[in-house]
Amino acid sequence: MILDKIVEDKKIRLKEHKDRIGINEMIRNSGMSPYRQHGFYEALKAPGISIIGEYKQSSPSRGNMEIKVPLEKRIEDYNSSVDAVSCLTEEDHFSGSAEIFRGMREGITLPMLRKDFMIDEYQFYEARYIGADAVLLIAAILDDVMMKDFYQLARELSLDVLFESHDEYELDRVLNLDPRIVGVNNRDLNDFTISLDTTERLRQMVPGDKVFVSESGIMTDDDVLRLKENEVDAFLIGQALMESSDPRETAKRWKAL
Repeated sequence: MILDKIVEDKKIRLKEHKDRIGINEMIRNSGMSPYRQHGFYEALKAPGISIIGEYKQSSPSRGNMEIKVPLEKRIEDYNSSVDAVSCLTEEDHFSGSAEIFRGMREGITLPMLRKDFMIDEYQFYEARYIGADAVLLIAAILDDVMMKDFYQLARELSLDVLFESHDEYELDRVLNLDPRIVGVNNRDLNDFTISLDTTERLRQMVPGDKVFVSESGIMTDDDVLRLKENEVDAFLIGQALMESSDPRETAKRWKAL
C-alpha cells in the first residue's frame, strides 16, 4: 500500500531533519515562532460551509498538478475566498516542504493546516515553529496510544487537530478521543478510487457538536450540493482548486451554493 511507502520515506526524511536541527533545538524554536496563531477550529465552526483550500504540487494519485495560477496570485485568491489553507509539507510524494509552508505563511492571513504524515513528536514542534495553526492526524498510520499522545501534544502547543478516517473502524477509534474536528477521506488508500459515499456513510456516526470535514474527490457543483445535503461543515479541496484557472471564483461559487 502506498501509505506504507510514504511512512517509510517519512522516517528517512525525519532523520535528515533531526541531523540538521536536533529535537531540543526544535523545541526551543517552537517557542520562538515569529508567526501569530489563527483559530483553525473557529474558522471551520463558523456558520455556513467552510472551505479549506489546499496547496500541493503533486500527489501519488494525480502526479504533477496542472497548476494554472502562480503562487503569489493563489495566495491572494485564497485570502479572499476560503476559510483556511492546507499546505503539504511531505517531500517525496507530494513535492512539499516546510520551506514552502513558511513561504505561504508569510502571505496567508487565514488559519493554516500543516498537512503531512505525522509520526514523530518532532514534527509537531516544527509545525508550531513554521506557523501552523493545525496539523493532520491520520488514523490509518497511528495506533491508539500515538493518536492520544499526539493529540495532547498538539493541544499543548495550541495546535488544532484534523483527524482523518477512511472507514468505520478508524472513525470509531478517533471518536474515542473526543476530537473537535473529524475528517473523512473519500479516497481508498489501496487503489486510489474515490467515492463520496464514504462521507455519506460515516457522517451518521459523528455527533453534531463536532466539526465534520469531507476530504478528497470534491470536483463539481453537484459534489458540493450532495455533501451539503449530508450536513458537512467543511470541505478540504485540493486538485479542483489547484487546477482551477480562477480559484477565487470557484471557492466563492461553492460557498454560495
